[in-house]
This record gives sequence, C-alpha cells and structure tokens, in this order.
Amino acid sequence: MRVLLFHADGIISCGFCCYMWAGLSHAGGVVCVCDDQNLFKVYLIHLKAHCKQGAHKGGFMKTALITGGTRGIGAAIAKLFHAKGYRVLATYAHNTEKANSFSRETGITTLKWDIADTQTYASAQKTVLDTVGPIDILINNAGITRDALLSKMTPDMWHSVIATNLTPLFYLCQWVVPFMREKQWGRIVNLSSINAFKGQKGQTNYTAAKAGVLGFTKSLAQEVIQSGITVNAIAPGYTETDMVAAVPETVLEKIKKQIPAGRLGTAQEIAYAALSLAQNEASYITGTTLHINGGHLMA
Repeated sequence: MRVLLFHADGIISCGFCCYMWAGLSHAGGVVCVCDDQNLFKVYLIHLKAHCKQGAHKGGFMKTALITGGTRGIGAAIAKLFHAKGYRVLATYAHNTEKANSFSRETGITTLKWDIADTQTYASAQKTVLDTVGPIDILINNAGITRDALLSKMTPDMWHSVIATNLTPLFYLCQWVVPFMREKQWGRIVNLSSINAFKGQKGQTNYTAAKAGVLGFTKSLAQEVIQSGITVNAIAPGYTETDMVAAVPETVLEKIKKQIPAGRLGTAQEIAYAALSLAQNEASYITGTTLHINGGHLMA
C-alpha cells in the first residue's frame, strides 16, 4: 500500500498503509493512501490538480480571517469561503450564543474578539495562530453605526465607530502582512460603503470611517504589491442585512426607487465579490474599489 505526504513545498515522504485517507493538516499538508497502484496514480493526479486551484492553489490550504464574520455580509463571506475549501476563522464581538449557533450550523470556527478594544489584540492574535495558523486572506468586514446629526452626536458615538470601522485595519494589516510577505502571497479586502462616496445625513462618523478605509486601502496597496499582496476595497450599496433592516420601511422604499436595479443587494452578492478578489488570478487587481450597488452610484 502506498502513502504520500504532501506539504506546501511538495512531496516530502512516502510509506505504506492499509487504507485510504485524505485530509488537510493545520500546516497545510495532505495525506493520500491507496492499496491499488493504478488508483493511486489517479488520486495523485487529482490531488495535484486540486492543489493548483482555489483554496489550495500553490499547494497549501489558504486561511481566511473574517472580522464580523458571523452576521450579515461577514457571515455570507465566511460561508462562501468555507464552501470553497478555505480554512475560515470568523470573529465576533459580543453575542456568543448566536456565534455558537452559527458555528454549529456551518462548521466554521469562530473567535470572540472585540477588535475595537486594542487591549485584546495580543491574546487574540496568539489564539488565531494557535487555531488556524498564519493568515493568507484578511477580510476587514466588522462595522457598526451610531447615527445622529453632528449637532447631537456624542464623542463616544464618534470614537466607537472609528474604533470599530477604521482603526482595526491598522492593527490587523500590520500583523498579517509579515506572514504574507514570507509566502510572497496575500489578499486583503476591506469593506467600505456607498456612503463613503455620496455621504449620508446623520452619518458623519460612519462615512468618515468608511472614506478612511479607501485611503488606507490605496496607500497600503502601493506598499505591498511587490510582495505578492493585493489590497482592495468593496463598497456595498444598500444590502439586505440586520443593519439595513433597522431602517424604517418607508425610508427603504424611497431608497429602492433611487436604485436602477429596483431592489436591495444581497449579502451573497458581496461575498462573491470578496471571493473573486481573493483568487490567484486577481494578482493584478490592487488599490481599487469594487462598487456593488445596483447602479445606485456609478463612480
């Protein structure tokens, strides 16, 4: 019976065993065992082909960290990446019960990590490395709103939005980029918003943060592209999420009338955009913003 153990650098050992098993280790290895020489060759061909595609292209399983990954757009991204064979870790800030339910339903690993609290980073980063290893794909999705007219906005409303929607990009990207440089491969996707371009009454804090995401994206993209790392942004329009569901129905109807597509977007549509930017074939796309808004804003 023949055994091959694969790793990111290729075939590293051979052996014999009495059954067939295939799996992916924490380090990105693959074991393939077969007692039939012809079948073994078939398994080898398919395994090599598998390692050249999608989540395993380059010979190792790629790991995606998705902040705010248990609800809304983040959950859709996490589910899609998981379905496509990526190793996924989704963070959440507060609701452990919902996160546990999400994990049971999807099989996706979750981590409680309030990324607005900079004191949590050291311990959370260690947990990430112990759980899934270095990050290949970072999706900065987590975001909150604290809407009010500027005249009524409190300092806490301002700072909490900036601390959640913008500041984590600095800490997280500064942390993952060295790992990506070692592999000469990485993908960073930052979630912005249509309102970063058109503004929105009562959202000076939110739009400032989301506009900051765009400037951050363009600047970091220039710094890391020669290391095989791309940095892009997605600016969703009004999308069917819990955040948008909180908007009064009468207001939503007025918004829909302004959208040429005549409807809200879906979280799945945003997820597929994130997935496309994470592919090997997207290596020449960097520093750009992908607008997904049904024609609401054509920038």
